[in-house]
Amino acid sequence: MVVANQKGGVGKTTTAVNIAAALAQHGLKILVVDLDPQGNASTALSIEHGEGTPGAYHVLIAGTPIDEVIVECAEVPGLFVVPATLDLAGAEIELVPMAARETRLREALEAHLSQSADDQDAYDYVFIDCPPSLGLLTVNALSAGRELLIPVQCEYYALEGVSALLRTIDQVREHLNPQLVVGAMILTMYDGRTRLAAGVAEEVRSHFGDAVLTTVVPRSVRISEAPSYGQTVMTYDPAAAGSLSYLQAATELARQTQDIA
Repeated sequence: MVVANQKGGVGKTTTAVNIAAALAQHGLKILVVDLDPQGNASTALSIEHGEGTPGAYHVLIAGTPIDEVIVECAEVPGLFVVPATLDLAGAEIELVPMAARETRLREALEAHLSQSADDQDAYDYVFIDCPPSLGLLTVNALSAGRELLIPVQCEYYALEGVSALLRTIDQVREHLNPQLVVGAMILTMYDGRTRLAAGVAEEVRSHFGDAVLTTVVPRSVRISEAPSYGQTVMTYDPAAAGSLSYLQAATELARQTQDIA
């Protein structure tokens, strides 16, 4: 699942790591590929991602196999991470002259997932966390993914970001990945005290129907605090409203994907 939205600050990385952690806590084997040069997903999962650390950059640019850069999250057993480093910021430029530049991640992932399946140790879910832009990193993610998980912040401008993303998805389907579908959308930073949040939620549901998860993620100080301790909110404060929301969203997502399968 590609976790993407062209607008920044919508809870994209937060959604990726917390749903991944919730699923791993319930016994599933999860892989998170951090493709954002800021490395926020790696930070939240307490994964080393200093400059030069083997990670997504080496997979894309040097063709390093994923199993050589993967790290298991100490806080959440069963959750594995391909870390992002600042080196990724230059990958956009370095990818330009390369052959098959839009599908390098897909080739690396297919090889890794095939090997895992052969070893009878297959992943249940793979989440690819994208940067908030439409460069070659995001295109690589969209080329590699089967479904999109789109976080939508409950504010007006977020709707514009979704519209732009959907136009991009149409282009990717046409030229690179005809199997890509919008698997689910999740409403984030919901503030039930405001009419705006309720209005945005209603508009998103009217446009996208059953693709929108019934669970909404509230604004939460605990969710914001957790990454500063190198944790997801699932381990930082399991009883917090944000933790319970992401647990519910993960359960809903799992049921939905099983129905699709």
